[in-house]
Amino acid sequence: MFRTAVLAALIALPAMASAQDAQVDTPPQRIRSVTLTGDQKCPKSSGGEIVVCSTLDQPYRIPKSLRDDKPVAAQNQSWVNRAATMDQVGRVAGGLPDTCSAVGTGGQSGCFMQRNQAYAAERRASATESNPQP
Repeated sequence: MFRTAVLAALIALPAMASAQDAQVDTPPQRIRSVTLTGDQKCPKSSGGEIVVCSTLDQPYRIPKSLRDDKPVAAQNQSWVNRAATMDQVGRVAGGLPDTCSAVGTGGQSGCFMQRNQAYAAERRASATESNPQP
């Protein structure tokens, strides 16, 4: 019984392959591009049509080209940012470690850290200029 089924499949295989080759000879009549949002499903293609589906990850987000990338003014910042700024000013004025200050005993240790942070910021800025996001 099993041998008969395998033999029938081997005989039918070349016939199915030639039927598939006959379909490929005609180019598609139309190529349709569909943008999907949320849980939408890609529509099925008909005889002479190819459907290309792509998804839109964040449909309600403002595009990067239109976003405001300027720093937020001091009067519009949150109290957390204001408190952090005041804390850093107090650390520098007191000459605490990692502050890059000439005052105090540990002020010089932060100069190297500030140079590294400035270098990293410059590299990020040059990377975003050379590779603008759409």
